[in-house]
Amino acid sequence: MDWLHGVAGLFVGLMVGLTGVGGGSLMAPILILLFGVAPATAVGTDLWFAAITKSVGGAIHHRHGGPDGGPDYEVVKRLCMGSLPAALITLLILSQAHVEQIKSGIVTTALGAVLIATAIATLLRGRFHRWALARRVSTADRFTRIQPAMTVAAGALLGAMVTLTSVGAGAIGATLLLALYPIRMRLQRLVATDIVHAVPLTLVAGLGHLWIGNVNSWLLLNLLIGSIPGIIIGSLLATRASDRVLQPLLAVILAVIGWRLIA
Repeated sequence: MDWLHGVAGLFVGLMVGLTGVGGGSLMAPILILLFGVAPATAVGTDLWFAAITKSVGGAIHHRHGGPDGGPDYEVVKRLCMGSLPAALITLLILSQAHVEQIKSGIVTTALGAVLIATAIATLLRGRFHRWALARRVSTADRFTRIQPAMTVAAGALLGAMVTLTSVGAGAIGATLLLALYPIRMRLQRLVATDIVHAVPLTLVAGLGHLWIGNVNSWLLLNLLIGSIPGIIIGSLLATRASDRVLQPLLAVILAVIGWRLIA
């Protein structure tokens, strides 16, 4: 069974490196549905998996992204101003759910709902981008004035979602960034910014889940054995990836998994 965990980590790491999407969106459901891991433990372990895996991916993007493809640290800072406090508040609320059945039910339902939202965001990302670009051009002054506050609010939304489900930092985060920065965010910079923001967020959320007792360290190690080479390969190939193939396929997979968790 351990080698299957490594294969799962390799697949998910590759997807994260290529698209910035697929960490919690794929890993947590795989752990729950295929390996029978308790939902809260799957989320807690996946958060540490994401923190370590995306640290490697973020370093690759920072080093090889160049002036136009590296992470936008100003945007990362704004996102963190919202996401980190929201993560702490969500952890506090989650820690009060002492009954395991209630906690697992909350996590599973929230995970399924966020996966379906992630599938929709993945499919409609282009339309959101075109709508935001039109608004950016027609109301430029107003748009730029509200960008910082809206980015902090988007970070808060992501912080709560990621802490509760380990999902959201990828596709939903990327869609929000495209809507808020339709001119500033080219594809490679978008992926790099999304991954780098996810590192402190998943680390804070992962520490909270470790404190609550929702992390399986042996399972985490097996996942990382596959994911670290996977995200290195995926990050180096990111500029050659075709969104026309990857995004629809990923969206269908996420929608099916999300429905399976809710139903």
